[in-house]
Amino acid sequence: MKAIEITSFGAPEVLRVTERAVPTAGPGELLIRVAASGVNRPDVLQRTGNYPVPPGASDLPGLEVAGEIVAGDAAALAQAGFAIGDRVCALVAGGGYAEFCVAPVVQCLPVPRGWRDVDAASLPETFFTVWSNVFERGRLQKGETLLIQGGSSGIGVTAIQLAKAMGATVIATAGSDEKCNACTALGADHAINYRTADFVEQVQAITGGKGVDVVLDMVAGAYVGRELACLAEDGRLVIIAVQGGVKSEINVGLVLRKRLTVTGSTLRPRPVAFKGAIASALRETVWPLLEAGAIKPVIHSVFAAVGEPSGAAQAHSLMESNQHIGKIVLTW
Repeated sequence: MKAIEITSFGAPEVLRVTERAVPTAGPGELLIRVAASGVNRPDVLQRTGNYPVPPGASDLPGLEVAGEIVAGDAAALAQAGFAIGDRVCALVAGGGYAEFCVAPVVQCLPVPRGWRDVDAASLPETFFTVWSNVFERGRLQKGETLLIQGGSSGIGVTAIQLAKAMGATVIATAGSDEKCNACTALGADHAINYRTADFVEQVQAITGGKGVDVVLDMVAGAYVGRELACLAEDGRLVIIAVQGGVKSEINVGLVLRKRLTVTGSTLRPRPVAFKGAIASALRETVWPLLEAGAIKPVIHSVFAAVGEPSGAAQAHSLMESNQHIGKIVLTW
């Protein structure tokens, strides 16, 4: 099969087309003929040497795919209600940039009715992440307010739509007026251009000084102290990335007085059973919303994985430029 490998750590040009043996599905797994692969920020970090591959995972980048089941553990397939030939999307720990990919059956979900494979490939990484962090760790409830840092990112557009579908008020930040407009078009109640306004002041004004109940943070660094100032009493800050750095200075007295919770997580190294539980929750609660059209795919760009110039390199260059709104996808 053809695949995209990281030949060495470095710029997008280190991504090259290679030939690999088709992987074999083991117990509890299935094999997907990949039609489309989602591109995510962790893929860029892996390419630059800043996101080590978990033990046992493929060295090929790619954490989400969509396509057709071509083989697999018959008992596991039957238990999950899948059959050879079904179209699925899957969260994987690596190996997604390839024509064939193995995935644990429990981490697979049916392609929503009416959705293309390109659309479905944009789902797993962001939906698993948002569900796990905003709704499970962050415990966002109907009627509460969520602040999303980076509302126009793949994670951001997912979090906006999911939170609104669940009855929350959403405030999103973004780095341009165009991106802020995209956030409100997706359902955000308020959008703050963090380049031209202080998001702490804006949040306090929007909430009448109360603050927000949950913050979804992909920046960390100096943002953490400012985000604590945005939280209401009993508020929860959930950190899922550290694009702004790993060190923060905070007012611990604020944490005490407001009874705040600071938490975070990474998804890739978690056990299959943990990810399978998220998949079950998504299938029950979120997939009906996708099929009803209440939540829509937001695809910014689609690149052919194999070709000249390299589609994967172009996708990574776009990701690093931060000019995209929504998801970037490779097709096979």
